[in-house]
Amino acid sequence: MKCPYCEFDDSKVIDSRELDDRVRRRRQCLKCQARFTTYESVVARSLYIIKKDHRREEFQREKLARGISKACEKRPLPVGTVDKVVDDIEAELYKTGKAELASSVIGDMVMERLKELDHIAYIRFASVYREFTDIGSLKQAIDDLLGSERTRIPAGQLPLLITDSEFRKRPGRRRARQS
Repeated sequence: MKCPYCEFDDSKVIDSRELDDRVRRRRQCLKCQARFTTYESVVARSLYIIKKDHRREEFQREKLARGISKACEKRPLPVGTVDKVVDDIEAELYKTGKAELASSVIGDMVMERLKELDHIAYIRFASVYREFTDIGSLKQAIDDLLGSERTRIPAGQLPLLITDSEFRKRPGRRRARQS
């Protein structure tokens, strides 16, 4: 391990700690005595994604994270939620043991997790992934989301559509003054 300060080729490990799927090592350079931290993780074998047009592309974690982040942009989600979703999907992909997977497998995994996480992010992602061509397709996706029995509103979010009676019950609504 090269020292980041003097580029000497040897260092000693002072401390090691396991973190989820990585190992954190505190090191000390044997030449300049500077201390630095390294993170080690197992590099999984390559996984290729078969796109809709039959091209093969190496799996890119960053690309998956960008797509999910874009769908979750400006949503009231806790910090680290997107990273957790990406970690879960990536782990599940590698657990399949396959060298190649269709892009639709990843898209379906993202849709499944976003449906439980945030309805607006789900619809945003679905509008790109399902390539809605008209408002009817979008309405159908919303109706499917609202109609599924297991659909629950994630904590801290408003429902996608509010009925008139629910609107009237909402706190903080002022009544018009009668003169």
